[in-house]
Amino acid sequence: MNETDVPSPETPPQATRVRNRRGEGGRLREDILDAASALLDETGDERAVTLRSVARKVGIAAPSIYRHFSDQPAIMLAVVEREFAALADHLRDVAENAAADPRERLYALGHAYLRYAQDHPGRYRTMFGGLWMPTLGGSSLTEEQLTGLGASAIRILADALADCVAAGESTVTDPELDAVTLWIAMHGLAHQYTVIRVFPWPAQSVADAIIARVAKLN
Repeated sequence: MNETDVPSPETPPQATRVRNRRGEGGRLREDILDAASALLDETGDERAVTLRSVARKVGIAAPSIYRHFSDQPAIMLAVVEREFAALADHLRDVAENAAADPRERLYALGHAYLRYAQDHPGRYRTMFGGLWMPTLGGSSLTEEQLTGLGASAIRILADALADCVAAGESTVTDPELDAVTLWIAMHGLAHQYTVIRVFPWPAQSVADAIIARVAKLN
C-alpha cells in the first residue's frame, strides 16, 4: 500500500522526539512499532498506519523511519510478528498454568485463543492479513517472512494435542495437521464472534464442541 493510497488520519501534532543517545537506536524501532500498534488500537483500521502517521505519532521526521524499516509493509510485518509472539506467550502461560489433565489444558488453550482475539480485535484482524499485506515483489517482504507467522503459537496447540494422544484422550493420528485444523476452526469462530451481531448460538459452548470434534477427544 502506497503512502498516497489512503489519507493520513488527523492525528494531533506530537512533541518533537528527543534524539536517542549513541547505542539507543533500538529504542526508536520499538517506539515506531508502539506507535503503529497504537494507531491500530485507536482506529481499528490498518490503513491508518502510514509512514507519515507513524512518524507524527512518534514525533520524528518520516525519513527517520527508513533507518529501521524500508517501507510501510515492513512496519506492519514487524507489528504482526510482535503480536504473534505475544499470542504465543499468552498461550504458553495458559498451558503452564492449566490443569494437569491434557484434555482440560487443550480446552483452556482454545478459550484463551478466543479471549485474545476478543481483547485485541484491531491487532488480531491485522495479524491474519489484509490490506497491509502486499503482493510479493511489490514491497520489501519475502514469502519466507510471511509463511512463518504464527508457527510458535501453532506449535503450542500441536504439543497440547499430542499430550492428549499420549494420555489416551484423543484418537487423532496427525497432531501437527489437526493442530492447524483446530487453529483455523477457532479463527473462524473468533471472526464470527466479531462480525455477527445476532446469531442463534446454541446453549452448548461452540468452542468446546469444535475442540472436542477436531481433537477427537474420547
